Amino acid sequence: MPELIRLYIRQVVIGFVIAAAFVGLLLWFNVANLWHLVTHSDIGMMAVIVLWVLNGIVFAGVQFGIAVMRMAEPSSGGGGTRSPQITGEVERVPVAAAGRKRPIQVARPNT
Repeated sequence: MPELIRLYIRQVVIGFVIAAAFVGLLLWFNVANLWHLVTHSDIGMMAVIVLWVLNGIVFAGVQFGIAVMRMAEPSSGGGGTRSPQITGEVERVPVAAAGRKRPIQVARPNT
């Protein structure tokens, strides 16, 4: 089996385990009275399974994304800087004529 497929399956399993813990904590702490709703309904177990599967899909995707991003090699520091280079030179910026004979009136709030 290719290494990428093994990585994906491993991260999906980890994501679903995290989702099971998350749903368990939701039920344990009775968030939004969830424990009462699940235990007093005839399809409460189905709701828990759906909640686990949907959270598992989300957590598995996040887990795989984190695993893929952590595979990047550390940068060697050769990137550019974010600060602008101030040269002190003046640059001309052409502005097209608007073709208006009178200036635009700006609405001011009543004070």
